[in-house]
Amino acid sequence: MKKRVVSLLLCGCLAVSMTAGCGASSNEEVVTNTDAEDAAEDAAEEAEDPAETEEAADTSEAASDMEYVLEKGTLIVGITNFEPMDYMDETGEWIGFDADLANAFAESLGIKAEFVEINWDNKVLELDSNGIDCVWNGMTLTDEVTSSMECTEPYLMNAQVVVVPADVADDYQDVDSLSGLNFAVEAGSAGEAEVSALGLSYTPVEAQSDALLEVASGTSDAAVIDLLMAAAMVGEGTGYENLTYTVSLNSEEYGVGFRKGSDLAEVLNDFFTKCYENGTMQTTAEKYGVQAALIGAQNAAGETAE
Repeated sequence: MKKRVVSLLLCGCLAVSMTAGCGASSNEEVVTNTDAEDAAEDAAEEAEDPAETEEAADTSEAASDMEYVLEKGTLIVGITNFEPMDYMDETGEWIGFDADLANAFAESLGIKAEFVEINWDNKVLELDSNGIDCVWNGMTLTDEVTSSMECTEPYLMNAQVVVVPADVADDYQDVDSLSGLNFAVEAGSAGEAEVSALGLSYTPVEAQSDALLEVASGTSDAAVIDLLMAAAMVGEGTGYENLTYTVSLNSEEYGVGFRKGSDLAEVLNDFFTKCYENGTMQTTAEKYGVQAALIGAQNAAGETAE
């Protein structure tokens, strides 16, 4: 009897053991299958993502700048607040000689111009990262600019001039008289290049308008800004009636910059030529008082034609 009971107990334990063993095996199999499926999906996604990225990169590299702006429907123009080139009217719209031309150029392509204020010192980075499509803001064609951007032919003459309080202007009529002054200049600008080359003391600020504010408030003794801006913003009838400009430090030319290798620079050159021919360039220049600085069509496009 005892043997029979023991036998029955052993059989029961064996049955339980077998059942538990099968249950564990089943659970283990489900978990393994789920993990395998997840891993397979993750692997597939990881395999697809680089391919998609590479394909997108190839598409970007294959498309010209012209195709790029036409496809997105906008020309993003990098600017600073720079009267009379790019500045806001009372309604908040960007106007100015450059702004009007940029709008007209975009319209000729069947797209819209969108203006974005940038840190002038970062203009090349903004271009190369596709944050903007061009720099169109009274930009001086320095060696640094032409080596890092695809630039148009020049369309305006300009100079860097010294701005000082009007009541001391007589004391600062030549370069030698500037040595004791502390200047405010826009970082990365032609003005900064000029004062640096002369070994003058200066403080970089974000925009040329900030440089004027520094002088008006007495924080800086003088500023070096573009002649076209000085003519529009200082002196009688302006917001800075107590300031004036004196010494001209150089002569220079303005151009528009695109990403290096961009085909849009040549397209804009052609547009400029048409604007000279149909009178748009002249009337727009007269609207903003910069006609005296306008470069003739033969000078702006002559070298390209040759």
